[in-house]
Amino acid sequence: MASAPPAIGTEPAPPARRGARTAMILLIACAAQFMVVLDVSIVNVALADMKTSLGLSPAGQQWIVNAYTLGFAGLLLLGGRAADLVGARRTFMVGLCIFTAASLTCGLADDGTTLIAARAVQGLGGAVLAPATLTLIMTTFTEPRARTRAMGAWSSVNAVGGAAGAVVGGLLTEYTGWRWVFFVNVPIGIAILAAAFLYAPATHGSRGGLSRLDLPGALSVTVGLTALVYGIISTESSSWASPQVWAALAAGILLLAAFVVIESKVAAPLVPLAVLRRRTLAIANLVMICVGSAMFAMWFLLSLYMQQVLGFSALKAGLLFLPGCFAVILGTRTSTHLVRRIGPRPLLVTGMAVSTFGFLWLSRIAVGGSFTTDVAAPFVLCALGLGMSMLPVTAAATTGIQPREAGLASGLVNTSRQVGGALGLAILAAIASRAVGGHVSPGVQALTAGYGHALLFAALFTSGAAVGSLFLPGRPAPAGPGATPDGPR
Repeated sequence: MASAPPAIGTEPAPPARRGARTAMILLIACAAQFMVVLDVSIVNVALADMKTSLGLSPAGQQWIVNAYTLGFAGLLLLGGRAADLVGARRTFMVGLCIFTAASLTCGLADDGTTLIAARAVQGLGGAVLAPATLTLIMTTFTEPRARTRAMGAWSSVNAVGGAAGAVVGGLLTEYTGWRWVFFVNVPIGIAILAAAFLYAPATHGSRGGLSRLDLPGALSVTVGLTALVYGIISTESSSWASPQVWAALAAGILLLAAFVVIESKVAAPLVPLAVLRRRTLAIANLVMICVGSAMFAMWFLLSLYMQQVLGFSALKAGLLFLPGCFAVILGTRTSTHLVRRIGPRPLLVTGMAVSTFGFLWLSRIAVGGSFTTDVAAPFVLCALGLGMSMLPVTAAATTGIQPREAGLASGLVNTSRQVGGALGLAILAAIASRAVGGHVSPGVQALTAGYGHALLFAALFTSGAAVGSLFLPGRPAPAGPGATPDGPR
C-alpha cells in the first residue's frame, strides 16, 4: 500500500525528519488546546481575589466565567467552519493571536467591565483556535493508527486541562496574584505562535473563503444566549416580573428564533437543521446541556464555599480540587475502555446516577463543616460521574452519523456543553442568591444555605441527564438490514 502523501505545503522529507515534524505539530495542537480548555476553569479560585481587587458584585463574578463561556460557545461552530474554509494554519494563528492579546488585556484590566469584555474576546479567540487544533491533527495524521494515537493525546489534554484549571489557578493566585491566571497565557501563546509559524503545514481552504461564513447565524445565537443569561442573572437584583428581566429574556428568545430561521435559509449554515432531526444526536445534545449545567456550577460554587465559608486560601482551595481532578480523569479513562464494549447508555446512566447522589450529598454542606467530612467524598463522586459522561455522550451523538458530518456532530456536543455551562451557572447562581437573600441569618449561614440550595438543584440537572440517557443507544450491535442511523424504528 502506498504511503500517505506529505502534508500540503511541505516537501517530502526523510522518515525521521518527517516524524519529528509531525510530533511537533501534535505538541503545538495539544498545547494550544490545553490553554483554551484551562481558561474555562482557571479563574474559579481567583474570583474571590478579583472581587476584592476590582469591587465585583456576585453577578460580576459570574460574568467573569460566563463571558468567556458564551463567546466560546456561540462562535465555536463558526471557528470550525473557518478552519475548513480558509485553512487550518491561518485560522490557528489568527485565533491564537486573538486569545493571547485578550489574555494580556485581562491581566491589565483595572475594572470589572474591562475584564469581562476582554474575557468575551478571549472566548472568541478560543472558539477560533480550538477547532483549528483538531483540524491540524486530522490533516497531519492520515494513517489510521497514528491518527488514533494523536486523537488520544488531544482527548487526554482536554480532560487534564479542564480538571487542572482550579489547581493552576490556585497556585498562580497565591504566589503571583490573580492577574497571572491571564498573564501566563502570553509567553505560552507567543511560543506556540512561533512554533506554528515554523512547523504547521500551510493548508488551503475551500473556494469562497470567508464570504461563505454564516456570520448572521453566529451573531444571532451568541447575542441571543448572552441576553438569556443576562436576564437570568438580573433576577438576583430584580424580580422575575421586572421589565429588565423580561426584556432580556424576550430578546434572547427572539434572537434564538431568528437563528433557526437564518439556518434554514442560508446556503452554508452553521447548523444544518436536518441533522438535528436525528433522534440520538438531539437527545445527546440535551443530555450534554444538563451535564454542562451541573459541571460548570460545581467548580464555581465549591470554590466560593471553600473560600468564603470555610476560609481557605486560593492555594488551599485549588489543591483541594485535586481529588476531583483525578476523579474526572479516572472517569474519562474508565469510559474510554468500556464504551465500545457496553455502549454509551449504561455508562451515561451510571455516571449521572453517581453524580446525582454526589450533588444530593453536597447540598448538605454546613457552616461548621470541613472539607474532609462535608466535601471530599461527595465531590469525588460528582467529578467521577461527570468524567464518565464526556466520551459516551459524544459517542452517542456520532452514532450513525456519516463521516462528513462527524465533525459537525462532535462540534454541536462541545457547543452544548458550553451553552449548558453558561445557562446552568446563571440559573444555579440565581437560586443561590435568592436563598441567601431570603435567609433569616445573614453572613456565612446565608451563604452556606444558598450554595446548598444551588447544589440541590444541580442534582436535578444530572438526574435529568440520567433519564435522557435512557433514550440513547445501548450495547453496540452489528449493523443489520433493518437498522437506521438512529437505531431500529
